[in-house]
Parts: sequence; C-alpha cells; structure tokens
Amino acid sequence: MSSVSRVIRAEEGEIYDIELVKDLLKANEEIAIENKKLLSRYGVKAIDVMGSIGTGKTALIEQLVRKLKEKYRIAAIAGDLTTTIDADLIAKHGVEVIQINTGKECHLDANLVRKALSRMDLDEIDLLFIENVGNLICPAEFPLGSDKRVVVISLTEGPNIVVKHPFVFMAADIVVINKMDLVEVLGVDVDRLVRQVSEINPKVSVIKTSCKNGTGIMDLIRALGL
Repeated sequence: MSSVSRVIRAEEGEIYDIELVKDLLKANEEIAIENKKLLSRYGVKAIDVMGSIGTGKTALIEQLVRKLKEKYRIAAIAGDLTTTIDADLIAKHGVEVIQINTGKECHLDANLVRKALSRMDLDEIDLLFIENVGNLICPAEFPLGSDKRVVVISLTEGPNIVVKHPFVFMAADIVVINKMDLVEVLGVDVDRLVRQVSEINPKVSVIKTSCKNGTGIMDLIRALGL
C-alpha cells in the first residue's frame, strides 16, 4: 500500500497570498469587543453561525426562528459573496434580515457586522443570528462580537471534515452535526465525529440535528441558553 512520502509544511511568512497580518487580526478583535459591548448594552444576544456551504446553516436558523420567534424579537445578518438567497429564506419567517455581500472575501469581519448593526434598531431586538459566509477556514480567526459561536457540519461532508479543519472547532462554543436523517443512508460513524470534535475542543457542546424532521433543535436551543 503506497503512502505519502513527503509533506511540505509552510513556514511562517511563506504563504504570502493568504497570510493574515497580525495588525489586521488585532483591529478586528478590537472592533469585535466594541460590537459585543454594544449588543450587551441593548440586551441583544448574538449567535455567530459558521460552516461550509451546504451544511444547512440557513435551514438551522430557520428552525430556530420558528421555535423562538414568539419568545424573542429576532433579527438576522446574512453573509454571502453576492446573493440574497439565504437572507430571503430567513426573512420569510417575518424577521428583519440585513444582507452583507462580501464580494471575494470568504468570511464576515467585525467591521462589516458593525456597519450592519448601525442600520438596525437594537432596541427592538432580543436575539440576533449572524450567518457567516460558507467556509470552515477564514471565519475562525475573525470573531464578530457574538455571545456564542456555532459551527455546523453535516454528514454529507464525509468522515474527516473535523480533522481537516481543526481551527474553527477550537473557536466554537457549540458544534452541530446536521443532516442526521441521512445517517443510515450514508453510513457515517457519528460517534467518531463527536470524538474528533471533543479531542480538539473538550469544552465544546456537540448537538446532533436534522432540519428535515426537527431532531435535536430543542437540544440546540437549550445549549444556546435560549
């Protein structure tokens, strides 16, 4: 059986196209702190929802909105490169949604969220969902000022998604394993995924959900403290 004989690892400063300048990360962190203070001042609880394209982030937010809109005044910020597709789906449930189009950028940052917050009446909001751009890499390094950071993965992403992208799980408060209705069809070892997440971040809560049949949604609501 053949195996990889050589692995080349980039040293610090070598990946010029994607290396993030420390000053940029520091500036983002400072704005994130300001955002959190602003939201706290108005009593708004914010949830940053991260995950790859197609994991079910939007469907999950829709489920949460359905369950919680009688209890909380809810709004959402939707991040995407160019479209309003996800924002339109969430808005159908009667909540205010602001779209952030990032162009070529693969994540939301604290400054973009600050701009969105400036256009919202925070006096009229109790709960804010922030749907990040579909990506498991970049969002990890850009906190937005949320109370909780949720990472959504799905069974359709395969058995190695966690170990391939560990850093976003280090930044998470809650990990959602979505599309549990497909577990028998796909034959995914869910317990193995849970172990992989726990090994990377022992403090994280792992919730198994299906947006198709509602499995685990109430568990997620409890984990979010809602």
